[in-house]
Amino acid sequence: MYPPIEPYEHGMLDVGDGNLVYWEVCGNPDGKPAVVVHGGPGSGCSTGSRRVFDPERFRIVLFDQRNCGRSRPHASDPATDLTNNTTRHLIADMELLREHLGIDQWLLYGGSWGSTLILAYAETHPERVSEIVIPAVTMTRRSEIEWLYRGVGRFFPEEQERFVRGCPRPIATGTSSRCWPPTRGCCPTPTSGSARRPPRTG
Repeated sequence: MYPPIEPYEHGMLDVGDGNLVYWEVCGNPDGKPAVVVHGGPGSGCSTGSRRVFDPERFRIVLFDQRNCGRSRPHASDPATDLTNNTTRHLIADMELLREHLGIDQWLLYGGSWGSTLILAYAETHPERVSEIVIPAVTMTRRSEIEWLYRGVGRFFPEEQERFVRGCPRPIATGTSSRCWPPTRGCCPTPTSGSARRPPRTG
């Protein structure tokens, strides 16, 4: 990890559908463009993510995916409509951000959900990708979701019970989780009773 740095540029990008996506740029304005795509879905970018790349060599772009982190409206608000929060929309948001920043090609960096999103982006816009770095991969398969939000609960029964209590309706046995877990910077704690559904992936 490189030393902590602050962004030299940041803003809110209007991506349509009433959504504003927070973005920031750190490092060398003339460096190789690299975009950090956060996991979650729902967590938002972190200050630690700024430190992944050498700030002398890279123009480091970070953003909070729509309805996450500092982007608005926020998914934790029950009034927020998540109809337009799909993988297709997130890919389009990334393209709008790339164009807004005047970047021709960029290196994609993302782990967990971020790995899924950067692979989907690369399939859609291969000509805009210089390299791909995946530190932790997930394919967001049903079996993986089941393990994360149901299976692992047998090892942490108290935490699982607290999570389930925060769901707006019961989770049926043997089916996928019906409510999305809270994640840092995005969703409320389970005890707030406002857990939200995940964004659709289609």
